[in-house]
Amino acid sequence: MAKIELIMPKMGESVAEATIISWHKEIGDFIELDETVIEIATDKVDSEVPSTAEGKLVQKLFDVDHLVKVGEVFAIIETDSEASVEEPASEVKSVETVATNIEEEIIEIKENISIDTSESERFYSPLVKSIASQEGISIEELDKITGSGKENRITKNDILTYIKSKSQTPQASVSKPVVATSANKTPKKQDTVASSVSGDHEIIEMDRMRKLIADHMVMSKQTSPHVTSFVEADVTGLVNWRNSVKESFKKREGENITFTPIFIEAVTKAIKDFPMINVSVKGTSIIKHKNINVGMAAALPSGNLIVPVIKNADQMNLIGITKKVNELAVKARNSKLGPDDIQGGTFTLTNVGSFGNIMGTPIINQPQVAILAVGSIKKKPAVIETKDGDTIGIRQMMFLSLSYDHRVVDGALGGSFLRKVADYLENFDTNTQI
Repeated sequence: MAKIELIMPKMGESVAEATIISWHKEIGDFIELDETVIEIATDKVDSEVPSTAEGKLVQKLFDVDHLVKVGEVFAIIETDSEASVEEPASEVKSVETVATNIEEEIIEIKENISIDTSESERFYSPLVKSIASQEGISIEELDKITGSGKENRITKNDILTYIKSKSQTPQASVSKPVVATSANKTPKKQDTVASSVSGDHEIIEMDRMRKLIADHMVMSKQTSPHVTSFVEADVTGLVNWRNSVKESFKKREGENITFTPIFIEAVTKAIKDFPMINVSVKGTSIIKHKNINVGMAAALPSGNLIVPVIKNADQMNLIGITKKVNELAVKARNSKLGPDDIQGGTFTLTNVGSFGNIMGTPIINQPQVAILAVGSIKKKPAVIETKDGDTIGIRQMMFLSLSYDHRVVDGALGGSFLRKVADYLENFDTNTQI
């Protein structure tokens, strides 16, 4: 019998750790190659971790709600193979050492726990209970903390964030909450606070994704002085072209061609004309990106938005962009986006027109410096310039709005870039074959 270590894989740049939110396998279960072992959550996205070998699960090194670093062993499986997995002692701890350290840590945590959670219906991990005890947080107070873990469980980050916010909030002089010890039990839990302020109001706690979005948006507004410019574009030509090819494309490719790939193609062309829009800021340095990676806002089943990224979009033709847009949209709808799918964006496009809005003032997706919003396409009367003079006609019109970071993007650059995107859309080649 050989024992094989399952290691937390790399999940994209800037992701160094993940929280286990559920185990799909129990001790003694047989695991197939590439079968899901655990479900994890990062600060970017939830995803599943498959097994890199087949065998029987013999050891779990972490419980639910525990953080695991990239490259760290999280489970041991046993195979029928006689070959053993040898590891240099100087590089990796032995399985026995890792297991021993974890057992000792769990024992130490349990010994330090003095808060009595028997009156609560919620599950609390030993680590959370230990922190609560050390900080003098009673079970009544603990029950009121919103958890970001699975089934509203409180994670280490949740309780540390609560403690930090509590220390920053001025409070009236009150007696310290009673903490249970072997000789002093926590008072019996009182009725929990009602979930509504009155019969006419309901309080709904943000889910984990909404909290992350909220924090990111606030951080962006605090970081970048936002300026938004607007243009109106006549896109009659591209609308007529798309209407003429959409049925044949769907019949041939088995999927739809939307306006989004056309917008992305125009953005990549404009970025090549104005490369200083494809930058990010770090301190007082401007980082100019060679790759053009366009993020597109997409809806999740929960109603939250996420931004999957089309890498090297400038190197794709319209068919390639269309295929990638549809692939990422399907992944988003089915909650199958992986960490790499949402990493590395250098510019973002959001289609507010999909909600029937004619324009918007989007918030920059940090650390990028610009985001383009495209509004709904509407038929409107417009002046048409001809060689015989001006005339009035019914045209397909749309607004485009660009929010940009005024620290590094001035009005001349932001406005010129936005106008160039509109020009590419207005002058779309209606003879394009797809």
